[in-house]
Amino acid sequence: MRDRDAAPARAVEALVAPVAVVGDGRMGRALVTALHAAGVAVVGPLGRGAAADDAAVVLLAVPDSEIAAAAEAVAPAPLVGHLSGATGLDALGRHESFSIHPLLTVTERGAAFEGAPAAIAASSRRARETALALVAALGMRPFEVADHDRAAYHAAASVAANFLVTVEGFAADLASTAGVDRAMLAPLVRAAVDAWESEGAERALTGPVARGDVETVSRQRAAVAERMPDRLGLFDALTAATTDLATRAAAGRRAADHAAETGGGAR
Repeated sequence: MRDRDAAPARAVEALVAPVAVVGDGRMGRALVTALHAAGVAVVGPLGRGAAADDAAVVLLAVPDSEIAAAAEAVAPAPLVGHLSGATGLDALGRHESFSIHPLLTVTERGAAFEGAPAAIAASSRRARETALALVAALGMRPFEVADHDRAAYHAAASVAANFLVTVEGFAADLASTAGVDRAMLAPLVRAAVDAWESEGAERALTGPVARGDVETVSRQRAAVAERMPDRLGLFDALTAATTDLATRAAAGRRAADHAAETGGGAR
């Protein structure tokens, strides 16, 4: 426990200060606040195009489409990093570079970096050590994602977070047509996410599609068609995808049962 608590302090000592944060949006402001609280000498948040001549490390907290231009404006000496999940290191051009993508949501109230996962990549050993030091100073948990995997990784994050909210919005709107508040659905959502995290999608799946209850699914579809016809396509797509998942889950159970019956090849 003592070693874990000491890790951020050691990380701060390892950083070559100061660190400049370019970009005064939500992420830039949250990052400056968190780094300052961690004891890192930080400058910013600086507006795009502002000089960061004295910085040893420059972090670009700008939209993906502006990363290349922002990197081009930085003098050659500092290490330069960006915070994008989908953009590769090539956007940072000639710089010795790294990236840190915190897997969290930043709101107007800021961000809770402590304990959050963070995807990192780096162009050199020194850049990697800097990325790890910054992640440790913020109390995040690092994992590495190669440049050629970043788009797939970021898409997975969008499906897990953004698309989930879309689905829950659909659920809340449909529930409201029956006079049911979305808060009544929240325990189901939490239980489903907890089961998915601990057991995986195939074992976590429950409900009428998983049971093969065609009549219930048909009644659900009719209700959606009547009350929210504009969402019927989404309901059908989700039903089809859930049917595929249920089919895979059933096949997995049959394979496990067969292995158990035959001794699984054990001698």
